[in-house]
Amino acid sequence: MIEKVLIANRGEIALRVIRTCKALGIKTVAVYSDEDYNSLHVKKADESYHIGEAAPAKSYLNQEKILDVMLSSGSDAVHPGYGFLSENDDFANLCEKNKINFIGPTAKSMNLCGDKMECKAAMLKAEVPTVPGSPGLVKDVEEATKIANDIGYPVLLKSVYGGGGRGIRLVNTDDELKTGFESVTGESIAAVGKSAIIVEKFLQKTRHIEYQMCRDKHGNAVHLFERECSIQRRNQKLIEQTPSPVVDQETRERIGELVVKAAEAVDYTNLGTAEFLRADSGDFYFIEINARLQVEHPISEMVSGLDFVKLQIDIANGEPLPFKQSDLKMNGYAIECRINAEDTFLDFAPSTGPVPDVTIPSGPSVRCDTYLYPGCTVSPFYDSLMAKLCTWGNTFEESRTRMLNALNDFYIQGVETSIPLYKTILESEEYKKGELSTDFLQRYNMIEKLKEDLKKEKEDKSEAALAAAIMHSEYFKSRVQSSTSNSSNWKNKLD
Repeated sequence: MIEKVLIANRGEIALRVIRTCKALGIKTVAVYSDEDYNSLHVKKADESYHIGEAAPAKSYLNQEKILDVMLSSGSDAVHPGYGFLSENDDFANLCEKNKINFIGPTAKSMNLCGDKMECKAAMLKAEVPTVPGSPGLVKDVEEATKIANDIGYPVLLKSVYGGGGRGIRLVNTDDELKTGFESVTGESIAAVGKSAIIVEKFLQKTRHIEYQMCRDKHGNAVHLFERECSIQRRNQKLIEQTPSPVVDQETRERIGELVVKAAEAVDYTNLGTAEFLRADSGDFYFIEINARLQVEHPISEMVSGLDFVKLQIDIANGEPLPFKQSDLKMNGYAIECRINAEDTFLDFAPSTGPVPDVTIPSGPSVRCDTYLYPGCTVSPFYDSLMAKLCTWGNTFEESRTRMLNALNDFYIQGVETSIPLYKTILESEEYKKGELSTDFLQRYNMIEKLKEDLKKEKEDKSEAALAAAIMHSEYFKSRVQSSTSNSSNWKNKLD
């Protein structure tokens, strides 16, 4: 049984894992770079070890250094969180060879999930529908062009080794394809040191809907319902919600059965996510498996009542799932907003630096997973995600209203944030009606709407400031005193 877990990560996800480990009586080991010396996960863990410089390649991606700490600290398990080494099959294999329990899928399964072409082949064999496209890797621009013309533009060029929105390019013509092919190849090589390209049909007005899947080491598999992640920027998620507005119970069960097939097809163990695109026609197409705990897992926890990190640890310990699919029920509605440190008006460019003060929202059915505290710093070396703000409600409207109130309460000094954009989105009629798509921001001109909202807010503040100045002026006070002494109806006289 696992007794000590090293968290090979940082920030809010490291804190999230530590929280569950403490509840289970499991010792925790944190690792940190020069940049994270004063981070909360370093303070909250039972033990903490320095692993290198701020750059990820010299710290959080340094497999040998992290292995050294695991062995020297006596850790018998590692939780990779998400990002960094979480989907690196070489790291999972390294842990397996050193008899350290990797809390996630096996290295073999992870390798299969990470190879988009092999994974697609496995899905087709399991009769899980996939997006139309190249039957295998395309060797050059000429072959890619032929396939694109066969299936029809627009198409997506995708690196087999991409992820998180990287290594993907939308192209509409043969000329764009030539430029895009070079670009995607370069991005893939820069990210993982190798490249392999596939071509897929670009589906118009799609929704991004994913299913949380779970499978133990005894072959028992279930899905833990869907999340809608359609609101994105540059193929990266901004707002997630569960359940999806367009998934009814029949669809949920039907696609859920496909998700279980997908897990079995790649011999997946532990928690993961099967991601789908839903076309405007209502058809679902499998796109990939994320072989790790998802950023947006808290909202699934809120509607299922489960602790996913505990579930991960239990499965890693070899325990069978304590429930069957028929035992699982969705309860209520949950929304997550990823609070990013970025400037919406500069194409979501990162915003970094000290955070002198911060106010974290709280209240009934409000959850905020964050590494922020007054005096902390948002680093330029890591992802812009600062917090995951989640709300739950008996109804969608209750959850949405709670989220708006929580966003209004969230105060982060010193950096630009995505909070104003989220308030505009949540107040929009399109969002309220559930008219979501992966091009939601562009389709409904959300950035322009945000500009209008901010202009109106500025005008309202100016009017309020003027009213306050008048209220405190000597002239106003004298008029009130004069009116009250001459008439009982002084308010009407003042007007």
